[in-house]
Amino acid sequence: MPLVSLDQKNIRVQFGAFEVDNRILFEFFNKLAAADRDEQLHKALYIGVLALMEDRLSSFLSRTANELGTELESLKFIFDMKKELFYRSAVKGVLAEADIADFLSEFFDRQKITDRIELTGDRAGMIRRNKTGDIVCHLAGDSGKRIVIECKFDKSIRLGDIQTKDVFTKKADTAWSQLLEAQANRDGQAGIIVFDASLVDNSILAAVQDLKFLPGIGLIAIIDSQKGDYRNLAIAYMLARDIALNAKTLELDTDVLKIIVNRLIKDARDMALVKHLVTANIENMKQILAQIEKGILLAEFNQRYLIKFLAEGTLTKEDMLDFYAGEEVKERFRLVEREIGDLCA
Repeated sequence: MPLVSLDQKNIRVQFGAFEVDNRILFEFFNKLAAADRDEQLHKALYIGVLALMEDRLSSFLSRTANELGTELESLKFIFDMKKELFYRSAVKGVLAEADIADFLSEFFDRQKITDRIELTGDRAGMIRRNKTGDIVCHLAGDSGKRIVIECKFDKSIRLGDIQTKDVFTKKADTAWSQLLEAQANRDGQAGIIVFDASLVDNSILAAVQDLKFLPGIGLIAIIDSQKGDYRNLAIAYMLARDIALNAKTLELDTDVLKIIVNRLIKDARDMALVKHLVTANIENMKQILAQIEKGILLAEFNQRYLIKFLAEGTLTKEDMLDFYAGEEVKERFRLVEREIGDLCA
């Protein structure tokens, strides 16, 4: 018997015998499959407990009560809490894995890819007591080929290039070691390690920039989760997928492979940039079109009052108020704005 249920008629969320009359909660759980609601409730309770531990909930609500409406207040709170949780070392790893898994799931749907995602960061793999390898993607259903993804939102991780490694120093995780360890632990044919732009060591940022292929090791991708920018991960995944599916047990010339893959990375990144520029240009054109429509509406509005003034020699107080407020123009522009928004949707 599921713990969470919905009263569709009265738009209420029910937790067993306990019932909540809250539109935001209802809309959230209404978008979820019934089988997923209990798990999401547990996550919500955990986040809520963290908020209460920090004693931020009451101060936030009192500070914004007179400034924001209920919906904006809730949105701001959710955004701030997500940001707060993101930077907490105790939970940011779990959130990162979930966000990346969600992105990949949507990416697979868009690209019609039949790969299966498995979250594995909470259990040991083939190496005893080792949990390295947060996500395993089973390629083409159950082909036996796997891509292992390690999420490292941690500034303490260095690149760890073997050419600069000192084996006599204290052992520490590096991008190189985590890529190798993850693939060994999860029996992967290819590996990706993901860093966040706001939580990555400068040495990795300088060496990788966006995306880097390490022959025989794996791929490093830097995303920006706070901006929702996962393009580098998408490119890295498709390259890793091609490598894993087409890998054969023969001696490869890694220098040639590096040249080909790096060229693919460059071309894919250029295409992603073009798409970004086109999208940005569409938004700019919409804004320009909106300004033009505003000008046309205002010109017609002003002309009508000018004609009335010239005909009657004056304007009544009511006319002056309407002319000053311009509410009629606002109402007409809302319809035009909706039509502009629907362009290229």
